[in-house]
Amino acid sequence: MKERDSESFESLSQVLPNTSNSARMIQMSMANSGSAAPAPAGQDHLDRSKWLLDGPEPPSPWHELKTQVKESYLTKAKKFKSLRKQPLPKRILFILQAVFPIFGWCRNYKLTMFKNDLMAGLTLASLCIPQSIGYATLAKLDPQYGLYTSVVPPLIYALMGTSREIAIGPVAVVSLLVSSMLQKLIDPETDPLGYKKLVLTTTFFAGIFQASFGIFRLGFLVDFLSHAAIVGFMGGAAIVIGLQQLKGLLGITNFTTNTDIVSVLRAVWRSCHQQWSPHTFILGCSFLSFILITRFIGKKNKKLFWLPAIAPLISVVVSTLMVFLTKADEHGVKTVKHIKGGLNPISINDLEFNTPHLGHIAKIGLIVAIVALTEAIAVGRSFAGIKGYRLDGNKEMVAIGFMNVIGSFTSCYAATGSFSRTAVNFAAGCETAMSNIVMAVTVFIALECLTRLLYYTPIAILASIILSALPGLIDIDEAIHIWKIDKLDFLALIGAFFGVLFGSVEIGLLVAVVISFAKIILISIRPGIETLGRMPGTDTFADTDQYPMSVKTPGVLIFRVKSALLCFANASSIEERIMGWIRQEEEGDENTKSDAKRNILFVVLDMSNLINVDTSGITALVELHNNLIQNGVELVIVNPKWTVIHKLNQTKFINKIGGKVYLTIGEALDACFGLKV
Repeated sequence: MKERDSESFESLSQVLPNTSNSARMIQMSMANSGSAAPAPAGQDHLDRSKWLLDGPEPPSPWHELKTQVKESYLTKAKKFKSLRKQPLPKRILFILQAVFPIFGWCRNYKLTMFKNDLMAGLTLASLCIPQSIGYATLAKLDPQYGLYTSVVPPLIYALMGTSREIAIGPVAVVSLLVSSMLQKLIDPETDPLGYKKLVLTTTFFAGIFQASFGIFRLGFLVDFLSHAAIVGFMGGAAIVIGLQQLKGLLGITNFTTNTDIVSVLRAVWRSCHQQWSPHTFILGCSFLSFILITRFIGKKNKKLFWLPAIAPLISVVVSTLMVFLTKADEHGVKTVKHIKGGLNPISINDLEFNTPHLGHIAKIGLIVAIVALTEAIAVGRSFAGIKGYRLDGNKEMVAIGFMNVIGSFTSCYAATGSFSRTAVNFAAGCETAMSNIVMAVTVFIALECLTRLLYYTPIAILASIILSALPGLIDIDEAIHIWKIDKLDFLALIGAFFGVLFGSVEIGLLVAVVISFAKIILISIRPGIETLGRMPGTDTFADTDQYPMSVKTPGVLIFRVKSALLCFANASSIEERIMGWIRQEEEGDENTKSDAKRNILFVVLDMSNLINVDTSGITALVELHNNLIQNGVELVIVNPKWTVIHKLNQTKFINKIGGKVYLTIGEALDACFGLKV
């Protein structure tokens, strides 16, 4: 008996020189003790297999949903319960701090911090006033609506927001979104009042969506627009916005309402052959050069950060004086004309809910909400990371949502965080959101006292201010970086860029989302599968392509499914690839004149990456098992996840393969070859 067992293990060692150390230990133990292999080793394999097979049922999707909801709200619920033991003033303060973070940081607010916020807020206002007027015209609204949007939303955000640096107000991309989509419903030139009502209603819906995302923890919806897609979308939108500003820069009267590059360039070409104003062009280009030069100086010398910040305001003041003194408006230079001043008028009654366009308005509001949130949270997180504090994404969504809802009641259109103004706010040394309050108060004073002085402000200056802000939206370095790292991400970037440029804003966004989803689907369900071999001197099994030094076990093909889901989209392909590899292995052995069918004894399928499997996946496993049996090969499963093993048990698949389920590949090899011997 001793001699037969020793001979059996010697033959096994010759055939399988790279099997795990446990087989050799069993052989040495048998040779030294002069007895048969001890039972506990095999018994351990069986016990550990039972851990997999006899485990409890996995939680249902409904149970997982309830768990996630509890995790989201249970902590806060516990805090509220603990507050019952606290005095009433502390309870009120806690609730106020939870809803309005300003009650938290204002308790430690100091005079030195206010001085920094005051300077930052004034610097911010000097940039915000001309930009707001320009962005309002980009949104096809009267100039005062841009100033309105720089008063109420920043005040609301300062009460509810968690970012210290973010600057709130109108931005170029959102302004383009609003005008490009809503002017298809109502022409802003023929019916400005009806168009304004649609803009306010869209802002209301955008705020409702944004607040809902935060309240119900739906922030993942914002991630549908990937970073690469946003880079491409911003670049395309910047070029479209820049081309549209040629209308103001050239003094063109009639211009296309389309946003694609072909229509805009055609309109510019036709207008240049008909009528344009050289005086307007020279004036606009001069101040555009001035703004760009000051920006270059500010980048070279960080101490002069204030120079590019106040350059737009200087341009407005100087150009207005020039037009007034030279009476250039009588010689073809178009001006802003009358700007209505005063406090934001109440606009609750202007919200249109009985319009036949309500469905379109809600859809546009959703698009505006996602784009605005993406921009605000991206810029907020960037500067929060620099300052070393955490930005609460859900509170940010709620704050931005409420500020837009209240803004729609006070004649404001959709506001969000601005990249350029936030950078100025940060460089100016802001300490808290108080800088937004200072900016809002300054803009309000300008609305009360200075709007009459803007009568002679040339339109070309507003165009030059918008044009000067656009280079910051085109990030060529980031596009090159994305190309080097991930080609599929770069495809989403290019799709969004050309979609906006040659189609429309909606087409660009749609292309970006479709490509991003296609990438997710491709990565999740593509039939990724790899062959494994043992790393020399270890019990670790790794991809033979990545690690050429890994050694394949004779008589065994070990595969690992790289996809997280074995489903209808990839199951058949995975089965075909496994059978193809087996045929390829057998053909190779036939070329060496060996018995291929006897050489391959087992196919070990490592399921450690699989999270779930559907009925098509199980059907493919059954077909794979049947095909292997016909070729005299046994199927072994290793480390299936909780949900996967539960479904395989329910379909009796485990019984079909004889219960060959193991925790590790090493255990599977030891157990299976032990049975063979």
